[in-house]
Amino acid sequence: MRKKVIAGNWKMNMKPLQAEEYMREFIELIKNAQSEVIICAPYIDLERLVEITKKTNIKIGAQNMHWEETGAYTGEVSGSMLKSIGVEYVIIGHSERRQYFAETDETVNKKVKAALNNELKPIVCVGETLEQKEKGITNQVITNQTKLALEGLTQEQVENIIIAYEPIWAIGTGKTATSEDANNCIISIREEISKIYGQNIASRVIIQYGGSVKASNAQELFTTSDIDGALVGGASLKPEEFEKIVNYDK
Repeated sequence: MRKKVIAGNWKMNMKPLQAEEYMREFIELIKNAQSEVIICAPYIDLERLVEITKKTNIKIGAQNMHWEETGAYTGEVSGSMLKSIGVEYVIIGHSERRQYFAETDETVNKKVKAALNNELKPIVCVGETLEQKEKGITNQVITNQTKLALEGLTQEQVENIIIAYEPIWAIGTGKTATSEDANNCIISIREEISKIYGQNIASRVIIQYGGSVKASNAQELFTTSDIDGALVGGASLKPEEFEKIVNYDK
């Protein structure tokens, strides 16, 4: 059975002192959690969070990275840099990166390969816009994004990737896909992986849901057949709220 993986994406929030205060409270709240827990924080918080969470059940992730190891890429951070400070995960291709910072399916694929080459676990985001949803092409969009993100990867590499299905129309809007719709979309993503890599591999890939996940809907989402946890935005900024999502089964 696949484990539940619940990741918090702090986005552009939390200065180092705020992050430290949050984490010291959060560690106690979820110390008995059965799910794997990840906090994806701004770059300035990462090294301190890695140190604080040693010997706990919390893993630390970045929110982005560059595909090159070194070079004249002002303002960027490489996978080897993240690895050097103990980061284990990295979000790649979040819709906000695609919308505001010209992220493409090609750069997502490059970043996924670079992350894996540095023994980082990518959390690869896919999702449709409201316009695409209304046109009825959701499955076409998300399966194509998935295929392009994984292009050129081996079976072993694909097993080390997490995919986060995040309908763009639901991110930060308070709107959430129904548990049935979200689960069906994730089944479609898993079927696409199966076409390329086989059912055995597809059945082991962790696929999360993201998009206005909160304590009140977490249990319903997480008890479906194919949703393996969540990538949580705003609700992860308050430790007591995020704890309720992590401990949805308590």
